[in-house]
Amino acid sequence: MTVVSILLITIIGYLLGAISFAVIIARSKGVDIFKEGSGNPGATNVKRILGRKWGNAVFALDALKGFTAAGLPLMIYHDDRLAVIGLIAAILGHSFSVFLKFRGGKGVATTIGGLLALMWPVLLIGLVVWLIIFYTKKVVALASIFFAVSLPMSAYFIYGTEDPRFYLGVVLALFIVVRHRSNIIRMFSGKENKF
Repeated sequence: MTVVSILLITIIGYLLGAISFAVIIARSKGVDIFKEGSGNPGATNVKRILGRKWGNAVFALDALKGFTAAGLPLMIYHDDRLAVIGLIAAILGHSFSVFLKFRGGKGVATTIGGLLALMWPVLLIGLVVWLIIFYTKKVVALASIFFAVSLPMSAYFIYGTEDPRFYLGVVLALFIVVRHRSNIIRMFSGKENKF
């Protein structure tokens, strides 16, 4: 792992993440996603406004960004640490896009794609947690928060604390929960949208 490889993977990851498929698809349908629904440029809001087909398309494309950002370093350099850097860069690009004046989505789909490339058992556990919470509470944000919290816990038991993937789980959990702070406020006030 060299300075050049770190910079290259960081830049590629960030620029990949910064492409907002939610904004692109919504604009193609004549919709400003920042002014509709929750105002969040992510798959959940697109699904609410434009329907399941377009929401699922945004989710898949956002996940592909994370998978590519983490998968390329694994394929080229065979280095988990560079893959972690690439994924974090993609999530930051998604959430603070240079193309959207440093606005963006919450990064859950991009995280899922990256985890599929980096640590699929942790992702699998997280998805089971997400499904249980979503189908019992019908609140996407709450399911996403529980998904996030499950990541470092699963990584700890599967990989241990010496592995960079455990620390990735900790960083992702904190980041996703912080990005959902407005949802947390709405949940406590009983105003959060349900599906």
